[in-house]
Amino acid sequence: MRHKMLWAAVALMMTACSSDNDESIVNPENNERTPITLTRAEQELVTSNNDFAFNLFRLAGPRKIWVEDPEKGIILSPISITYALGMLNNGAAGETLQQINKVLGFNNADEVNAFCKKMLTEAPHLDKLTKVQIANNIYVNKYYTLNPVFVEKANDFYNAQPETRDFADGKTLDVINQWASDHTEKMIEEVLNEEEFKPYAVSYLLNAIYFKGVWAEKFKKAETKEEVFEHAGPNKNLIYVPMMHQQEKLLYADKGDYEALQLPYGNGAYSMTILLPKEGKSTYDIAQGLTAESWKTLWQKGVPSGGAVVDVKLPRFETKTDVDLVETMSLLGMPNAFDPHKAEFPDFCNVPTYIELMKQVARIKVSEEGTEAAAVTVIGMGTMASLPSEPIHVNFHADHPFIYMISEKSTGAIFFIGHYTGL
Repeated sequence: MRHKMLWAAVALMMTACSSDNDESIVNPENNERTPITLTRAEQELVTSNNDFAFNLFRLAGPRKIWVEDPEKGIILSPISITYALGMLNNGAAGETLQQINKVLGFNNADEVNAFCKKMLTEAPHLDKLTKVQIANNIYVNKYYTLNPVFVEKANDFYNAQPETRDFADGKTLDVINQWASDHTEKMIEEVLNEEEFKPYAVSYLLNAIYFKGVWAEKFKKAETKEEVFEHAGPNKNLIYVPMMHQQEKLLYADKGDYEALQLPYGNGAYSMTILLPKEGKSTYDIAQGLTAESWKTLWQKGVPSGGAVVDVKLPRFETKTDVDLVETMSLLGMPNAFDPHKAEFPDFCNVPTYIELMKQVARIKVSEEGTEAAAVTVIGMGTMASLPSEPIHVNFHADHPFIYMISEKSTGAIFFIGHYTGL
């Protein structure tokens, strides 16, 4: 039986590399599609960043899920990680900076900043029927001070306004989680729990991505029926799922080991691409061959010249994942950032820091109307330096006889000494 495992992670990828061959999309009135214009250099950077997306998916995705929890799906937002690390990158230096740039697919921090600002500015306005929100924020422990140049870049490129707080006030964790909820339309209401949040942390950097797209051609609810689905895992158990159904002219390709289908939202500025493994293949097998180049050329071969009327069956589903990214990002090539003895973030704040926590919480809901998805990436910065002690408060009431001295500070030489009795 054909294995039907949907790769939902691709749904959040920005369609900077979308095909020019897609003639099947009918744009609603007054919703003209205007693509983001990229220079050749910018397109090369997007290609490199897409390689990061596929490398991330390979390490944090199907193989790990298949081995550790074969019943669990996964949803990731690579671009959310790019934003969070892009902000932090402005405080990095030396080999730490080089490793972060290489993992993200950029040559330097300036390129990351420019890419993130362009997407932050233009991505929300490409489709009136699709809602895209990108937000960034930084919370700083009151004991530490961010570098002014770092703050300026956070403002200019990420629209982030760092907020200084008392991390031990019992409220900051709630503030962080409320920010995540507010910027994901309540899809993600907790990004840090009490165990993960550290009152002694230097700072928490956050990125939130929210996406809500209406299918260009909605599925009819009346067509949705409970049907058999071959569950992932070594036993390939059969389960029943609410299966949506439609027949439309869509962009389709037979890629040999798998079939590819593109389901557009709104005016086509955004779309979901589904890669469906053929008999004998798995999502893990397909993931091994995914690269930025294969993504760019996905629709160049195996596409019917006259288009294809596709009978589509797609489960109505919801997936939520909470992924620790420390090990994954280290394996991808930036281990120094997580090592307190090797991390170099001299331009971040007034003490030596390293990444103590890095995680992402993501969620996706696919229905007859469209798709709603959100992700929050959080980076927690720690330090080996001792947390400054809170000044003690005591009473010193000199209301009875005392001795006093006048001395020279550098030598300790006493110049005067006296005794006061009140007379």
